[in-house]
Amino acid sequence: MTSTAGQELSIVSGPPLSDEPGLGSLTLPGFLREVTSLYADREALVFRTAAEDVRWTYSELWENAVDVACALRAIGIGKDARVGVLMTNRPEWISAFFGISLAGGVAVALSTFSTPEELEYLLQASSIAVLLFERTVLKTDFTSVLSQLVPEIETTPPGALESDRFPFLRYLATVGDASAGVDSWDAFLARGRGEPHEVILATAAAVLPSDTGALFFSSGSTSKPKGILSAHRGIAIQMWRFRRVCEFGPDDYLRCWSANGYFWSGNFVMSLGATLAAGGCLVLQPTFAPTEALELMAAERVNYPFAWPHQWAQIEAAPNWLTVDLSSMRFADVKTPIARHPTVSAEWHLPDHAYGNTETFTISTIFPLNTPPEVHANSWGVPLPGVTIKIVDPVTRCVVPRGTSGEICVKGPTLMLGYIGTPLAETLDEEGFFPTGDDGYLDELGRLFWNGRLTDIIKTGGANVSPLEVDEALTAHQNVKVAKTIGLPHETLGEVVVACVVPRDGAHAQAEEIQGYLRQRLASYKVPRHVLFFADDDLKLTGSDKIRSDELRELAARRLRSQIV
Repeated sequence: MTSTAGQELSIVSGPPLSDEPGLGSLTLPGFLREVTSLYADREALVFRTAAEDVRWTYSELWENAVDVACALRAIGIGKDARVGVLMTNRPEWISAFFGISLAGGVAVALSTFSTPEELEYLLQASSIAVLLFERTVLKTDFTSVLSQLVPEIETTPPGALESDRFPFLRYLATVGDASAGVDSWDAFLARGRGEPHEVILATAAAVLPSDTGALFFSSGSTSKPKGILSAHRGIAIQMWRFRRVCEFGPDDYLRCWSANGYFWSGNFVMSLGATLAAGGCLVLQPTFAPTEALELMAAERVNYPFAWPHQWAQIEAAPNWLTVDLSSMRFADVKTPIARHPTVSAEWHLPDHAYGNTETFTISTIFPLNTPPEVHANSWGVPLPGVTIKIVDPVTRCVVPRGTSGEICVKGPTLMLGYIGTPLAETLDEEGFFPTGDDGYLDELGRLFWNGRLTDIIKTGGANVSPLEVDEALTAHQNVKVAKTIGLPHETLGEVVVACVVPRDGAHAQAEEIQGYLRQRLASYKVPRHVLFFADDDLKLTGSDKIRSDELRELAARRLRSQIV
């Protein structure tokens, strides 16, 4: 497509979805039935704690999901009813998520990092009828939290709850010790023992790819999380798709460990979805702890680990880092510390030249495994099958010429059904594109380059600075464990570039030395005027372990004011 002036415009489409190889059933029940039939006797998950060692085959995963579906049907859950899952990565999370879909319901994935205030918001916004939760997560007793939010629980038999604050919530069940008004997990499953499995199978078969499959929440790094409804088709496509782009197969015998919760859509797809689609095994750790993670990966011969950069830094700093045997690692990204471990010889590249959002249930653009640098050019990929990307001027909303930065807009087969509480017409543009709020551009070959959030782009002295570019340069420094670059108001420059750094353990990082390092790698206007040092605990994280930008800006502003005074 060209403009009237003959310039090629920033709009590009991937091949038709019908041309995409490797797609299986496009509903969650269909996906589960397909993989559990293909890999029936294989180990699907491992859950090791001091108290238990749980191992399910794929057949047992199916049976446990059916048991959940029967229990939900027995308490009145049917088509489109919303069921909340508030748990860490454990077997019951997986059986609950798929069991809800087998019963025709909508799984609502809730963050276990939620504060009481945040959980109140999530419960009200999601309108769940049933809450399946884990009683104790780290220091949080969710039964106590819920009793404060819904005091009626303590005086109401399980299944008969009526609350003015949460008018749709009727039933709660917990993994862990039950209390008044809450069923134990065993009691919950016992409710479904009289339900005929034939009805569950019929219910699962009646689910359509276009039906609502799940409700995930955005990270909430700058505001309250948004509830995002996704169709079965979108979720299933991405699970099959990530297996394909990674070139995972049954003969790889994936054993996947992840540091992050499955209530984050990216982790759900890249860890849980891709692993099950390839007939692999999920090695579950309920909450991230670096020392225990290394022991678990060694003991269970994990070959596909998944974590965020700051978590890799914590793993590398763990006291047992050099004493564990990680020689089983095969799909360990060469850019992560684990690939540098003395027992690891992997030379694998995670397909990370990719762009996506929770609203598209992850990836919209990507380059497949082992794409050479001269092809990907450090871009964020090209559109996947069925996906169209366009770049528009944030003010005029007109499509800009190739190479010009603007707002990234996307549409395709995995695009959300909508935000809860918001008409779709207020979310999509007149052509059905989702305006992402991200800044980027398309080059002449149709490759997408992402510059960061439009609201995060730093405008200093008339120039635009991408925090992402500065962060990448910072994290390459030997003394930097975590970095987050922000812009703060400045009287004459508009904004000033500020680097917020968590040094590596034992490192003696100096602001002047880091600035000098960056001057050798970045244009002078991109080099932070200020480098502020923080401890790990200073950086507040969202449920998907993203740094909360708004809180960091306030913290950095206070730190600078105190230094000036």
